[in-house]
Amino acid sequence: MSSHDTSVGDGPGGSGYLAGFACLVGRPNAGKSTLTNALVGHKVAITSSKPQTTRHTIRGIVSTAGSQLILVDTPGLHRPRTLLGERLNDLVRATLLEVDVIGFCLPADQRVGPGDQYIAAELAELQRAKRTPVVALATKSDTVSKQRLAEHLIALDRLGTWDAIVPCSATQDDQVDVVARVLSGYLPPSPGPLYPDGVLTDEPEAVMVAELVREAALEGVRDELPHSLAVVVDEMVPREGRPADDPLLDVRVHVFVERDSQKAIVIGRGGSRLREVGTNARHGIEALLGQRVHLDLHVKVAKDWQRDPKQLQRLGF
Repeated sequence: MSSHDTSVGDGPGGSGYLAGFACLVGRPNAGKSTLTNALVGHKVAITSSKPQTTRHTIRGIVSTAGSQLILVDTPGLHRPRTLLGERLNDLVRATLLEVDVIGFCLPADQRVGPGDQYIAAELAELQRAKRTPVVALATKSDTVSKQRLAEHLIALDRLGTWDAIVPCSATQDDQVDVVARVLSGYLPPSPGPLYPDGVLTDEPEAVMVAELVREAALEGVRDELPHSLAVVVDEMVPREGRPADDPLLDVRVHVFVERDSQKAIVIGRGGSRLREVGTNARHGIEALLGQRVHLDLHVKVAKDWQRDPKQLQRLGF
C-alpha cells in the first residue's frame, strides 16, 4: 500500500474475519480521544480542551460484519517533566509493542513540530523492530482550508514512512469510516470477534465514573490544573431500602489536587464550582450506568503527588 492509498482489500491476512488491536498515538491534544469516541459511536474516552487529559488505557470496540477493531487510547506521548509523565510514556510504549496497527494523529490545524518529530522517531524504531503498520491520521481536517490540508498532508508524507495517510474530522464525522476501514485492514485473521457483540469497552465502570468526574472538573479551569488532578472512586453501593423500580446508587468520589490553591479553584466560591462539577458529572454517570445516582464529591490535597512514587501508586499510576 502506498503512502497515499486509503483503499483496503481483505487485509494482509487474506479473506475472512479480521480482529485485533489498534492504538492511536500523538502528542497531547491531537484529537485521539475524540476520534476514539467517533469510531466507536459512543463516549468511551474523555475529551477536553486541556492537553494530557487521558491517563488510563481505554479500549473502544468497533465491530462490523467482517472485522472487530479494538482501540486502545493512550496518554499523549511527550517529553516527560515529572515521574507521572515518565510513567505515562512507559504506558504508551508498552501498549505500542502489543498492538497490530498504530494510528498516528497529527492535527491539521497545527504545523508539524518537535513533539511530532519526537513521536515519529519512536514509531520509526518500532517499525524497524516489529514492522508494526503505522497509519498517519490528519485529524481536525474540518478546521483548515483545502490548501492548508494539502500542505499538511505533504508535511506528513515527509515526516516518515507510513503505510497510509488519511485526513479525517471526528467532530464532523468526515472520513471516520475510512479510518476504521484502513486500520481494520491491517488486523490479523481471527476465527471470530474477540469481544461479544454490543460491547463497546472493557473498561471497569468505576474507572469510567472517575474519568467522567475528572472531565467535568477540568472544564473551564486554569491551565495549571489538568496535570494536578486525580480522581479515585471510593465506593459505588446501591442505597438500601429503595423500591425495586426506583433504585439509587450512592457514588463516593475523592478528587485529589496538589495544593490548597488548586483545591480552592475546584471548589469555587461558596462551593459553586464543585456543585457544577457534580451536576455535570452526575448526568454523564447516570447516562453511563442507566440509573439514578447520588454523587458525593470530596476534594483533598495530596501534596506534589505527581513526583511521589508512593502517592502515584496509591492513586493508581
